[in-house]
Amino acid sequence: MTIEASPVNDAPADEQVHSASVLRWIPSLYFSQGIPYVVVMTLSVIMYKKLGISNSDIALYTSWLYLPFVIKPLWSPFVDMFKTKRYWIIGLELLIGAMFGLVALTIPLSGFFQATLTVFWLLAFAAATHDISTDGFYMLALGQHQQAAYVGVRSMFFRISMLTGQGALVYLAGSVRDWSGNATLGWVVVFVVLAAMFISLSMYHRLALPKPDSDRPHGDPNQVLHTFLTIFGKFLRKKKIIMTLAFLLLYRFGEAQLVKMAPLFLLDGVDKGGLGLSTQSVGIVYGSVGMIALTAGGLLGGWLIARSGLKAWLWPMAMAINLPHLVYVYLAFVQPQNLLLVGTAVAVEQFGYGFGFTAYVLYMIMVADGEHKTAHYAICTGFMAMSMMLPGMFSGWLQSQLGYAHFFVWICIAAVPTFFVTSQITVDPAFGKED
Repeated sequence: MTIEASPVNDAPADEQVHSASVLRWIPSLYFSQGIPYVVVMTLSVIMYKKLGISNSDIALYTSWLYLPFVIKPLWSPFVDMFKTKRYWIIGLELLIGAMFGLVALTIPLSGFFQATLTVFWLLAFAAATHDISTDGFYMLALGQHQQAAYVGVRSMFFRISMLTGQGALVYLAGSVRDWSGNATLGWVVVFVVLAAMFISLSMYHRLALPKPDSDRPHGDPNQVLHTFLTIFGKFLRKKKIIMTLAFLLLYRFGEAQLVKMAPLFLLDGVDKGGLGLSTQSVGIVYGSVGMIALTAGGLLGGWLIARSGLKAWLWPMAMAINLPHLVYVYLAFVQPQNLLLVGTAVAVEQFGYGFGFTAYVLYMIMVADGEHKTAHYAICTGFMAMSMMLPGMFSGWLQSQLGYAHFFVWICIAAVPTFFVTSQITVDPAFGKED
């Protein structure tokens, strides 16, 4: 997201990019956007758990990796001012590939936790900048009608990247570990694969990405700070802004804590209160089945809001993002060993999250509407990332104090702030409804 909307290219399609060539780059571009994010946010959590890092340290330090996504609106104007979006995309993918390679080199070190965290921190900044460039390029390379036509394609391949990162790569790490007897080697192989993938993507995009005339540097470096402060000031003067910010920060209060602990709970041994699943099983249950359920929930949520509007579905969605947390209470107290039962429970929770999160996204769009809508939406996404970062930081410590079973009871109690802020916001009854 950029601080100011890049000029939308409304030239006829034959003067921009032919529709036949669009599918050469949109799938790979949005696949490449999702992979670094899922690696630093989810894959790193599973890797650290399997390499012996404590839950409290994992939750605290990996939550800091959200920070670049919180503050990316601050530096997005600089991406507009220097070089083209195409240049940024190709260069950043090469850099991300090199960083994945560096992670592979640092995993075998005795101080691997500090070394890999440093690389992940830099990787998160590169990923956030890649996000800015990718979304900006999409707007520049396509006309408005094409942007709408291919939004489903970009979303689908972003989801495929999530499946790859949380599912296939986790399964690969576990398989190499079982074959070699060396958990460290499994994760080294994963990051070597990622490095090769991104170097290849950089080379491919150098050939496949079009060169739209509108993709050129723009903006006055001397006006960046003034422009940002003006736009941010207008955002803070929106009606009921305090409650808006409270909603953005607290709607996912319980989920933000759960998401850090869920894969660790699945991996931890039964003697520690977990379920003791293998790495491959977590890749299947949480990374694949869970992600499919999450996507299905989001699709259903979008369809229902399009039919009846956001206001009609706000409360059902607020409940859907919280009530399924009860399945983790059940799993923690009973500790079932039936993989089908565990997978079903995870799918129920993830479906509820996907369904409930739809309301959050539509609310951000509603808040951002008006002058500077692109910039204001980018600011909303910064608060969205902060809503995951802050609760995630203390979730590991809290779980270590309470144990898994009582921690998940606490997660259910954490629905109270969500219900409070949901009761306080105002939504236009017609918003989100198709005409």
